[in-house]
Amino acid sequence: MARQKITIVGAGNVGATTAHIAATRQLGDIILIDIVEGLAEGKALDIAEAGPVQLYDSFITGTRDWEQTADSNLVIITSGLTRKPGMSRDDLLAKNVQIVKDVSQKIVKHSPDSSIIVVCNPLDAMVYAASKVTGFEKNKVMGMAGELDSARFSYFIASEIGTSVKDVKCILMGGHGDDMVPLPRFTSIGGKHLTDLLDKAKIDELIERTRKGGIEIVNLLGYSAYYAPAAGAFKMADAILTDKKAVTSCCAYCDTEYDAGGYYVGVPAVLGKEGVEKIIELDLNDSELAQFKKSLDHVKQLAEQVDKLL
Repeated sequence: MARQKITIVGAGNVGATTAHIAATRQLGDIILIDIVEGLAEGKALDIAEAGPVQLYDSFITGTRDWEQTADSNLVIITSGLTRKPGMSRDDLLAKNVQIVKDVSQKIVKHSPDSSIIVVCNPLDAMVYAASKVTGFEKNKVMGMAGELDSARFSYFIASEIGTSVKDVKCILMGGHGDDMVPLPRFTSIGGKHLTDLLDKAKIDELIERTRKGGIEIVNLLGYSAYYAPAAGAFKMADAILTDKKAVTSCCAYCDTEYDAGGYYVGVPAVLGKEGVEKIIELDLNDSELAQFKKSLDHVKQLAEQVDKLL
């Protein structure tokens, strides 16, 4: 049986780390592509040379040649500018739209039957751009954000309560930004609701830290996070390529779901071989729904800007 073929666009921190995780888990054969001469080639070779130590044998190719990406099953777009201190995700919009447009056109040419996971910011807008440019079926284009946001919320909760992160189950919705929507009512630890374990003030504090989680790391490092985003991208890729039917927080196309009206936004969704196979519709209360609508309004505003730039 032929191995799955995965193209990772962008050999920077997120792309290279995603490639390494995918290789160690032997998810498939990997093409790492970048416009910078030697960058993808060097990182791919370095990852490949770790194989005899970590005992994986995925084939990893670094290249600048899109011909080598032909017939990929999955393409992960990590290329684009990253945030610096003082920048919001929205500040990246104009430049990254053009990058995603160029990449999307190349995906159409070389891998027209692939699924696409977008990782670059502003996330929801970049997923919208990739969908518009490729014209792919809506279920085949999605974005990695909810897994990252959920991971951060889970980590902060586990640290506060003093339990394993494995015992925390949570879902975040809405756009990937400061108006994302953590859902304490749908968050549990070992079967107990978060609201039974922490008071509202502490929960609000953890929510605020989650919303600011990206800039917290940017301010510490001087550039964007990459270990956790790469882990989130791998989790989504794994669910698709191994047909896991896994419920995942991700940026997915919603029409009648949550009355979104045809936009890509963060929701819980089932991922499998067809990409986004089902949107899970939670019974949100009035407060949660209002927060989601506010976040969705921001996503719509970004989509309008994308339309003007394409």
